[in-house]
Amino acid sequence: MKTLDRAEFEKQDQFGIGAPNDAFAQYFIGNSYLKPLTVPGETAVFLANVTFEPGCRNNWHIHHASKGGGQLLICTAGEGWYQEEGKEAVSLKPGMTITIPPEVKHWHGAKADSWFSHIAVEVPGENTSNEWCELVSEEEYQKLQEK
Repeated sequence: MKTLDRAEFEKQDQFGIGAPNDAFAQYFIGNSYLKPLTVPGETAVFLANVTFEPGCRNNWHIHHASKGGGQLLICTAGEGWYQEEGKEAVSLKPGMTITIPPEVKHWHGAKADSWFSHIAVEVPGENTSNEWCELVSEEEYQKLQEK
């Protein structure tokens, strides 16, 4: 369900928005928040609730891996967008799951008129890394708002 009101959104987001995502702020347009759900090193799978304020999105990026790898997104609150390079954007709503294979250039974030959260799951793999690419242009993003 779309919502612009942060207090109302926080009632919907059962995992909580967490702390400002300062470590990765350079790869986002707008403000994002990160709440780890597992402790790195205690398990092979890292889970975090990632929250985007309205209009926030990350840059195009690629999850590299020589074997395994990639990412899963489990949409939990609000509404957002996911897009792979060369494909139409997908409207995201709570309950949806997105499987992102390794080596696929993509981006994800909130719709302009809604907060959005998803649980990000880093799929274990060999020789994994993230490559951050260019911004999602304002022109590209605004075209989605017309849909």
